[in-house]
Amino acid sequence: MNIHIIGGGNLGTAISVGLAQYTTGNAITVTRRNVALIGHLSQYGIRTSASNIEGIAGADMIILAIKPWQAETVLKEILPHISGKIIASAASGVTLDQLHGIVAGSNTVVRIMPNIAAQYGASATCISAMAQDIAKIQPVIDLFDKVGTAVIIDEKLMDAATVLGACGTAFALRYIRASMQAGIEIGFDAKTALAISAQTALGATEMLLKESAHPEQLIDKVTTPQ
Repeated sequence: MNIHIIGGGNLGTAISVGLAQYTTGNAITVTRRNVALIGHLSQYGIRTSASNIEGIAGADMIILAIKPWQAETVLKEILPHISGKIIASAASGVTLDQLHGIVAGSNTVVRIMPNIAAQYGASATCISAMAQDIAKIQPVIDLFDKVGTAVIIDEKLMDAATVLGACGTAFALRYIRASMQAGIEIGFDAKTALAISAQTALGATEMLLKESAHPEQLIDKVTTPQ
């Protein structure tokens, strides 16, 4: 597919690098006003541009990795140049009704909420679309399944998904930082404490995903009753 990502901030670049590394046969373009800030993406074979509309007519999918207040302006800028495309919006808080109101049936609209771990093939991406569009957005589901996991959710849960899946990354990192600090306080150097804390968190996650177990079941395996 030809994928056009509008917004070369942290999320947009993470998605682009993840797609470049974990999918094949896709041509990826990322746009940002100050294109010098995303010049490093060229090492992954990603095209960069300061123009949102340059080459967009040839895109199969447009991903909006932009701020909510930019959504309407950007959509009105690109709509004259596209028709029959998939528009995947990662603009938090901008509803499907609002997106459909702007697009007016000219393109298929879907909301997505990935996180920056997409860069490492480890995003938890939540996806929501109108019932009549579910079949049409299968390419979006397939794409984000390759950079982590992708789940379809009711749109009413998208705000919660932002907290749980996107902002949740920061909460997980806070735990690791606290564990690292505890390690330092009991005698480890910072590098060793971080390595142990991060690997322990990774190991716990791997166990949960591979055993499909409830966390309490695994807690019982590593804690000894008094």
